[in-house]
Amino acid sequence: MSNTAVFLDRDGTLIHDPGYLNHPDQVQVIDGVAEALKEFQLLGYKRVVASNQSGVARGVVSIEMLERIHDRLRELLAVKGASVDAIYYCPHHPDGTIPEYRKDSDWRKPKPGMLLAAAKEMDLDLSRSWMIGDNERDVEAGRSAGCKTILIGSTASGNVTASETRPSADPEKSKPDYVAVNIKEAVNIIKRHRRTLADRRTTPVPEMSPVSDERTLAAKSAEILAMPRERGPEAVPCVAGVPPSNRGQDARDTAPAPAALVPPAADPAKTEQLLTSILEQLRRMQTRETFGEFSLTRLLAGIVQAFVPLCLLLALWFLLGSKRQDNSVFMALSFAAVLQVMALTFYIMHDRR
Repeated sequence: MSNTAVFLDRDGTLIHDPGYLNHPDQVQVIDGVAEALKEFQLLGYKRVVASNQSGVARGVVSIEMLERIHDRLRELLAVKGASVDAIYYCPHHPDGTIPEYRKDSDWRKPKPGMLLAAAKEMDLDLSRSWMIGDNERDVEAGRSAGCKTILIGSTASGNVTASETRPSADPEKSKPDYVAVNIKEAVNIIKRHRRTLADRRTTPVPEMSPVSDERTLAAKSAEILAMPRERGPEAVPCVAGVPPSNRGQDARDTAPAPAALVPPAADPAKTEQLLTSILEQLRRMQTRETFGEFSLTRLLAGIVQAFVPLCLLLALWFLLGSKRQDNSVFMALSFAAVLQVMALTFYIMHDRR
């Protein structure tokens, strides 16, 4: 199974861009980059740097110094527990001053050469990979390679020459799939995209087997039409045996007429039999519930509860009598309280049963 990758521009995306960087001491990793690289690694992506380095062709930096700069980048990332799997760069430029590198190249962005080479060498699935950069040429290279693209930050790039930032010849190719403020937001965009794909894969898809009976076909067609429309094209099953690739005019020509989509009427005899069975079941349930209400604890609770008012009346009689008997009042009230507690206890026992 092919790997997936996140391709990253270097200057302005991973490290601050002072212009033509030509010494390892100038390398400064942008805040949040190390954390983003670790997130990409946890998500299963290879981290691949793809960078135009025309400074080599212009004589600003040598290949040896460029390698030292990349070693310094790896060191700074390693300190924070992050890493990249590979670094690809293009040292060529048609306006260069070094004859060896004064030419155009398929590796030079916006051409996708670096991404294609990485895909071949690292067994990458470009259709499931991403290109992140701060310039339109990064976006165009990613789209040309078949990747999804994210444009971050500003396309202004310090002291870079006009030849480095000239508008794309094809504005449509330089239009990113997503735009992010920084690489942290780019991580969140990729996570949301993955969740969306996962949700689509877990959405159940109805299966249809070949049917010859006209009624069965009509019922299946009505069920499909009633399905929610949020499903993507891949979730729409074949209609009347027409595969998804042949939909369109062919599907419209072979689909059943609208009148055939009306579900067949139910059999009246079967319907009446089903209703009779349901009614009989309800009657049996009602009978069980009626007799189930009676219980010994409920009977005792009712008897005890009946004596409570008598005790209260007796206490009132002792209290208002000509010879007030306080002891008898308290005794009657005590009996009433005890009996009430007993009644409540019996009721609770019945409810728990």
